[in-house]
Amino acid sequence: MFKPVSMLALALAASTAYASPIIVNSAADSGDGSLRAALAQASQANSAQEIIITHKDDIALASGLSYTGRAPLIITGHAQTLSLSANATLLSVTEGADLTLNSLRLQGPAGFSIEKRGDVNGQTAGKGLFVDVRDDQTGTVHLELNDVVVTGFANHGVHLSDCSLADDCGGGSGGAGEGSPASIAVMLNNVEVNNVGQGRFDADGLRVDERAAGDIRFTAVNSSFTYVGADGVELDEGQAGDVIVSVDNSSFNKNGAYCDPTLLKPFMPQVDEAEYDDGQAKESDVPAKVSGTADDRCFEREVKLYKSGSVKSYEFAIDLDDGFDIDEAGDGDLRAVVRNSVIRDNLDEGLDFDEEGSGSILLTIVNTEATGNTDDGFKNSEADAGDVRATMSGSVAQANGGKGAVFEEENDGDVAVVVLNSQTAKNDDSDKTGLEVVQEDAGNGVATVINSDIADGIDAEGVSVK
Repeated sequence: MFKPVSMLALALAASTAYASPIIVNSAADSGDGSLRAALAQASQANSAQEIIITHKDDIALASGLSYTGRAPLIITGHAQTLSLSANATLLSVTEGADLTLNSLRLQGPAGFSIEKRGDVNGQTAGKGLFVDVRDDQTGTVHLELNDVVVTGFANHGVHLSDCSLADDCGGGSGGAGEGSPASIAVMLNNVEVNNVGQGRFDADGLRVDERAAGDIRFTAVNSSFTYVGADGVELDEGQAGDVIVSVDNSSFNKNGAYCDPTLLKPFMPQVDEAEYDDGQAKESDVPAKVSGTADDRCFEREVKLYKSGSVKSYEFAIDLDDGFDIDEAGDGDLRAVVRNSVIRDNLDEGLDFDEEGSGSILLTIVNTEATGNTDDGFKNSEADAGDVRATMSGSVAQANGGKGAVFEEENDGDVAVVVLNSQTAKNDDSDKTGLEVVQEDAGNGVATVINSDIADGIDAEGVSVK
């Protein structure tokens, strides 16, 4: 149900004086009383602004909207649809302003796929909502969505970028790009993101790119991310800073299929992976990069060499995506609580959390289900000096194509995992593992399993199981 006073509005009201609301009483695309005119007026103001749409008609837009001010902005509707027939971004916040949207539907032209892309022939794939953080920004950039639907866009449904590389920022691993000292906080309440990201490679339902100093704080309640081309949600914290997550009663289902495996499998090499003895194969003996497809970026190719320069191994794969993906690289922890949620039928992992650099994974999963995902149900990996401390309580990992739940520490650091009142079954990795707990290097490892049914077994490496 729509809540007319949002959490961010309350917080801002305590410290911010708002001008009289700007009233939108026309459903026209432009002109007096229109939303476009209201945004132009708000953009010129130096104080926080509120726009209230008083009519109940949908608004058809010929081109995207923008807010170019720096003061906080609240836009409140009455469940109207803001529709954009062009392949463009519906609403751009160009100066990193705090934004709250209440009771609105953002709708793009839809109909996108890998065969009908939104980023070819001179087009730039459109987004539902884009917030661009300034290079010199400090403090915290807030985005709050209440009772909002985002659907039908070729690119990300919602994108917050604190990265100099813009759409080429990529994953958090490695931390490429530069950013501001600011943190980013996203709060979602009763938000639905569906059928977006189908017209561009690596386009997510909600994407946050954060570089330099600054945290990502992500809260989602009663929200869903469905039929997204890439990840349902992707949070990339590429350098110093934490990722702090709270998810409750939300779903991440049927995401990750932009790189349509049915369409692309015929282009895979006949032998898609192989290993060689030293000196047995040269790089020219390995299949070349795949080309000539609807989107060649969909093919991953990895070649490993011996010190002699000969090929040790190669592997090809189609790049599919996850339900909920977090990458934390550099100094900082990945701290997450996921409760009462469903992560189902995603084309890669269900939940895929990775932490590298100085920092730990601190995770709690409660009453949450990961089923039918093509790879692991719950996958958590810490690559450097840091711990993995996790509790999985009252949860289910079942019928996933990989392992049910994975908790691994690949370098120095301890592993402490508690599995309580949980179940795994029918997970179909090559070794049919329900629970994998691994400490690969220096450090202690303990897995405590209480009142749980791990029907497909436990794989423990460097870890004692109690």
